[in-house]
Amino acid sequence: MGYTIENVTVITWDDELKITKNATVKTDGSKISYVGSKADDINESITDIRIDGTGKVLIPGFVNAHTHIPMTLLRSYADDLNLQTWLFDHIFKIEDKLNDDDVYWGTQLGMLEMIAGGTTCFCDMYYFVDKIANATSESGMRALLSRGLTNDSDIDDYSDDYRIKEAIDTFTQWNGADNNRIRVSFAPHAIYTCAPNYIRAIRDTAQKLGAYIHVHIDETMKEHNDSLSQYGMTPVQHLNSIGLFDLPTIAAHCVHVTDEDMDIMKEKNVSFVHNPGSNLKLGSGIAPVPKALQKGLNVALGTDGASSNNNLNMWEEMNLAALIHKGVTMDPLAVKAEEAFKMATVNGARALGFNTVGQIKQGFNADMVLIDISKPHYFPEHNLVSNLSYSAQASDVETVFVDGKILYDKGEYKTLDKEKIYYNIKRVYKRLFLT
Repeated sequence: MGYTIENVTVITWDDELKITKNATVKTDGSKISYVGSKADDINESITDIRIDGTGKVLIPGFVNAHTHIPMTLLRSYADDLNLQTWLFDHIFKIEDKLNDDDVYWGTQLGMLEMIAGGTTCFCDMYYFVDKIANATSESGMRALLSRGLTNDSDIDDYSDDYRIKEAIDTFTQWNGADNNRIRVSFAPHAIYTCAPNYIRAIRDTAQKLGAYIHVHIDETMKEHNDSLSQYGMTPVQHLNSIGLFDLPTIAAHCVHVTDEDMDIMKEKNVSFVHNPGSNLKLGSGIAPVPKALQKGLNVALGTDGASSNNNLNMWEEMNLAALIHKGVTMDPLAVKAEEAFKMATVNGARALGFNTVGQIKQGFNADMVLIDISKPHYFPEHNLVSNLSYSAQASDVETVFVDGKILYDKGEYKTLDKEKIYYNIKRVYKRLFLT
């Protein structure tokens, strides 16, 4: 069974931004089989479901390229604090109380939010990853998952490290699961929580398995200055000297990276994940995204966790990415609307290594979002891409597809039980915070 969406406006990136009005898009199983003007030779099955796209826009699903989904449980728990105080004095203390059941329901809550807002794919770093993978499988979303790895003991042998063992077990069980909808990477948390030899051990393990790396880099000025003091190098230079970037790497935050750092990242094909909402809220600073774009880096977007954002709304991140750099640089061309849209879609897919995701294109996975543009904030229609970056709201999402399957339609979840999730979130909240 497939879907035929007719009379729709398609907005996507190929080699450049492409807008096709009055288009027809057809899916066949998990793939997009046709994109273009209605043609007589489209192979339509009598079992195909037809969708009228009049007054709607079809875009690739958003890719949330850096987050910690179960931290929905800590939403608004510790606000208006700097990162070090927030993390070490508050977040870590609650996370020590979490169990696998808590993480499962926190993940499902995050998926309710992401799916309704048009996010179809995400890159996560946390623990109890098997439960996150279970929830992802049930939801129908696409994900690159990783077990956050921390160990500040600088020793020679980590063969008994339980965290790395857990990461290997998760990779063995879940990498490539559900028709490659779920993949697994390795995640040294950051240079301030991982000893150099520990990062080397993670690198070696990931290299043997052919896995990606997901890491926090240069999120705060404290991290940057501590690295200079301890290693005589910036965080990027330190990780490069260890050889981490010899593997495909997703670098979250990159707020205080230097020109030299970005040259290294470009040379090593490290993807730069911009998290504007979280970085602003924690007072960490504003990443040098315009310069990263000028240097040709692959810049993607992420929300970070809902405890430092406090939502998982990629529309908001796209809007911030298009706006804040204009103000900082006093240049209205610093990040254009179409560049922010590209960061939220195809750039995120490339960062995660999902190479047939992020575009509305024949042969690609049918990860798509139908947007209702019949609302007041879309009129008049001068520039649809500007409307998406500057005017759109998550509530404009009407239908969400992943692998050609509808996960959400007109407010109804097709794979998740919202009331059951809410019930369990209340139960988990009472255990963590009221007892």
